[in-house]
Amino acid sequence: MSEGVQKVRLVESKSQLARCLIAALATGIGGLVTLDAGFVAAESVRTLTGAQIRAAFTGKQLTDEVHYRFVYDGDGTLRTYSMGVKQAGKWRIQKDEICLYIEDMGDDCYRVAQSGKRFELKPTGPGGPIDGILEPAYHGDEENR
Repeated sequence: MSEGVQKVRLVESKSQLARCLIAALATGIGGLVTLDAGFVAAESVRTLTGAQIRAAFTGKQLTDEVHYRFVYDGDGTLRTYSMGVKQAGKWRIQKDEICLYIEDMGDDCYRVAQSGKRFELKPTGPGGPIDGILEPAYHGDEENR
């Protein structure tokens, strides 16, 4: 094979490789954009009003399904179960926030955001958020749940 034909084939080969790499990259980026857009659309976040918070939380428990549960009784009693430690306190709605009064944790008020089944309580003061899912309150043997 002549040297000129080899150079032409080498250039064509490099050009084809470059086109394949560009196509693969474009497909990958397009897929990521599509996945990201789908996640955002499926997981829209909404901030709840005081009435919505009361309706959602009364008689329910917020839990991460492993480490803790916050049980919101209809009479304003708050029962917490965290890593084997049980505490009692109070909860109430104040404007568009849920306020928790627990002796060892301090008193804090939180804005509530919902994304699908997940709820996030964002403190209006210092402190970290609390998040989890709401489910019907468990009324059996609380210690062994």
